[in-house]
Amino acid sequence: MDIQQEQLLNSATFNPKVKIYIFIVVLGTLIFSVIGLLLVPFWLLGVGQWLSKKYFHTLKCQLTNKNLQFSKGFIVHIEKTIPLENIQDLSFIGGPVLRYFGLTLIKVETAGGGGGQHNNNMMSMLGINHAEQFKTEILNQREIVINSKYNNNATRNDSANDVQLLQDIKQELVAIKDILAKQ
Repeated sequence: MDIQQEQLLNSATFNPKVKIYIFIVVLGTLIFSVIGLLLVPFWLLGVGQWLSKKYFHTLKCQLTNKNLQFSKGFIVHIEKTIPLENIQDLSFIGGPVLRYFGLTLIKVETAGGGGGQHNNNMMSMLGINHAEQFKTEILNQREIVINSKYNNNATRNDSANDVQLLQDIKQELVAIKDILAKQ
């Protein structure tokens, strides 16, 4: 049983250019949809900047000694806590628009998720400052967690094996004692 308390190791900060990126991506989506064309003037006259700013302020990502925690969104709020040992892959995505703004998208792929229609085993984090360094910290802490878990299991298995070995030796000694007593 792991009784170690969860400790915050790093709290990511986000690039303010995320607000501009969100503004432009949503504007592009509105322009290319029939109903969205009606909303473009409202988006351009302030609603877009307000919503982009609100979204930016909901971004939160923390690395603890056991988990990666991420939350975003204020209309549809998403919070995910991923145990570090479940992380299978961390990758960077940087298309031309993201690169233009100097942003990176870190995609976290986890074990499980059922492979269904919704990618429950994926998480994307947009615009983390010093993304490469943050990715390295996540991977390093993941290794620590996995090694610790492996060592704890090995110790438990070794202890169980030692107890069994001692019981076997005791049985053999009792058998030898009985044989010697009969002679």
